[in-house]
Amino acid sequence: MLGSLLALLVSLLLVGAAAATGARFRPDGWYRALRKPRWTPPDLAFPIAWGILYLLMAIAAWRIYMADDSPLRSASLAVYGVQLLANAAWSWLFFGRKQIGAALADIVLLLGLITLAIGLFAQVNTLAAWLMVPYWLWVALALALNATILRLNRTCK
Repeated sequence: MLGSLLALLVSLLLVGAAAATGARFRPDGWYRALRKPRWTPPDLAFPIAWGILYLLMAIAAWRIYMADDSPLRSASLAVYGVQLLANAAWSWLFFGRKQIGAALADIVLLLGLITLAIGLFAQVNTLAAWLMVPYWLWVALALALNATILRLNRTCK
């Protein structure tokens, strides 16, 4: 029981580390000045959505970690770790470096990694895979938003 709780805490800390880049590199005057589509979610939606998504991701990864050791479990956790890095990189690229195109490339990679993680998770723990689906949907929306912002602001850095 203690080992399970410790594993959950570690999982929460790992997603917290990824979330820290979002807290460090946040929307600023540059972002507010960009042209954005009318369907852009309100600013308040982002921290609420991400808080829920990070919690679901941590629980999903914890469920995979607690599964019986196997090559699929190891592959699932490796892909999950790489997607956490891509997740963390997006805020740095978009808000920190103001590189909309590089952020778009990163989020395309991120969505692919999440898709792969869901497929691997499904073979290890079905509930863990389903817990990642809202994350996939939100990142798909973010990808569309990133692409549209790039198109609307071609002359911006």
